[in-house]
Amino acid sequence: MSHDTIAMNKERQDLSGLEAVWLFGYGSLIYKVDFPYLERAPASIEGWSRRFWQGSHDHRGTPEAPGRVLTLIETPGEVCTGMAYKVSPDVFEHLDHREKNGYLRFTTAMTFRDGSQNEGLVYIATEENEAFLGAAPESEIAQHIARASGPSGPNAEYLVKLQLALQQLGVNDPHITQVYEALVED
Repeated sequence: MSHDTIAMNKERQDLSGLEAVWLFGYGSLIYKVDFPYLERAPASIEGWSRRFWQGSHDHRGTPEAPGRVLTLIETPGEVCTGMAYKVSPDVFEHLDHREKNGYLRFTTAMTFRDGSQNEGLVYIATEENEAFLGAAPESEIAQHIARASGPSGPNAEYLVKLQLALQQLGVNDPHITQVYEALVED
């Protein structure tokens, strides 16, 4: 699968005829909300963990020196808390472009803090995409992030803003915290 997933995402879900769609954000979509939304609420999805295993060739790195950004890894028993946005389907024109570097849209069940549930979409970069970097020790991931920078700014900024956003949500994600602590110790 190539880096650019815009066309694939348009084929995966036909959003025409829908008035609104829920979107689950677990990384930069928590703190970098550069799209209009109708509603926003903390939510979680089950069976997934955030990991800095995806390469960023277009935002937090370059094709020659990709940064590391988040994807979700299937992890039975885990719960990933993030932010859900109710958006109009036309917002996916922007989001598909923003998330084009290997991310595909998947349908997911979301649970809101009040216990209510809804189905929505989530962007996940699977190991089949060319930009997937895979697992590494948190200290190595932090060193990689410290070196990388791209058109959207330093890769470290992504990590720092995410850690702050998760703290504001009351979420302690061990992977993110370990990478963050390794970054600030250097």
